[in-house]
Amino acid sequence: MKIIHLPIFALISLLLCTCGPATENAPEEMTDEQLRTHANELAHKYIITDGHVDLPYRLKVKNFKLDKEYLGIPIQTDAGDFDHVRAVKGGLDAPFMSIYIPSGLQKEPGESPKLADSLINMVKGIADAHPDKFRVTTSPDQLEQNFKDGVMSLPMGMENGSPIEDKIERVKEYYDKGIRYITLTHAKDNLICDSSYDTTATHGGLSDFGREVVMEMNNVGIMVDISHVSDKTFWQVVEMTDVPMIASHSSVRHFTPGFERNMDDDMIKRLGEEGGVIQINFGSTFLDGTLRTRQDSLRDVFRERMEAAGIERGDEGSEELEEAFKKEFPTLYSDVEMVANHIDRVVELAGVDHVGFGSDFDGVGDSLPTGLKDVADFPNLIFTLLKRGYSDEDIEKICSGNVLRVWRAVEKAAAAS
Repeated sequence: MKIIHLPIFALISLLLCTCGPATENAPEEMTDEQLRTHANELAHKYIITDGHVDLPYRLKVKNFKLDKEYLGIPIQTDAGDFDHVRAVKGGLDAPFMSIYIPSGLQKEPGESPKLADSLINMVKGIADAHPDKFRVTTSPDQLEQNFKDGVMSLPMGMENGSPIEDKIERVKEYYDKGIRYITLTHAKDNLICDSSYDTTATHGGLSDFGREVVMEMNNVGIMVDISHVSDKTFWQVVEMTDVPMIASHSSVRHFTPGFERNMDDDMIKRLGEEGGVIQINFGSTFLDGTLRTRQDSLRDVFRERMEAAGIERGDEGSEELEEAFKKEFPTLYSDVEMVANHIDRVVELAGVDHVGFGSDFDGVGDSLPTGLKDVADFPNLIFTLLKRGYSDEDIEKICSGNVLRVWRAVEKAAAAS
């Protein structure tokens, strides 16, 4: 059973009947067909940013190369969740390209920065190869100009600060290379801070070096991303900086009890008080605690069956066993309504100025919700929000206005430092 939270501002607008004559865009007077048309119009009228798209790493693991054989991959493909054609259809204007660095690489000095440079160069190569379609983007002003020019922006965010290693000067170096947010860690504790996925609690939150990194990010103009960090890390970061932060691809823990990777109500309230933005992750297990519990249970069952058969992943017969298991226990998905529930919850806790989109397209595998299967589907989410009473102005804030406000605030603070 879905829990639908109607935003208080929407409830008021529906109850008050003396607010003047209805316009042709009044959602409460539109049919579903008219609302869907309006949602599609808004998706193309307003800039849409997505805080986290894992295209670079997907292409990396498929041995992406900028030659004749591979040049078309970012333009139109049946693979993955993102390409230019589908993004244009969905109205997506500025997908933050995730420079994703697996936690395991930090064990070998030099490996994390090596991959980071490779992925950054890949994004730049895509833009260079298709200048009529993509531009690497390093400021909100550039992003807005690109929108006017009809060219898709490719801002970059680094998912995992491990490429910094123990060298504080690399913060500025990555800024110069185009990185505009850094997710402080990923699946494991690193030299900067503790991860929500790691129970080791190496630093009890931020390390001393991590505090230097956060301050240097503020100084140079890189947004601090608190997705993936432990709760203690979040609270320590928020206490030490007045610069607004983002959660580039997190959802609301209220719907996934015990899942520390999502943000709890108090964290969301404080993020809002500090002017920040949580960008909702679309992964089904980020949205629905029941599905997460089921997934965890099935993972244990599958592991037991593999052990009973004396098979490990990659062994002969492992693929057949996995396919049979999937047929027996088909994947269940959340839906676009549940994404709207998360947005509603943030609006109730912090206000409509503090929520956005952070899909994790190409990063959550086969777990995207019904109605939001790829970048072409943003109008479905806008339609759902309109049905719930969100105004056009609210939609614009959620699509990009909130994130651009934070980005500009970080730029301003850096310029004054």
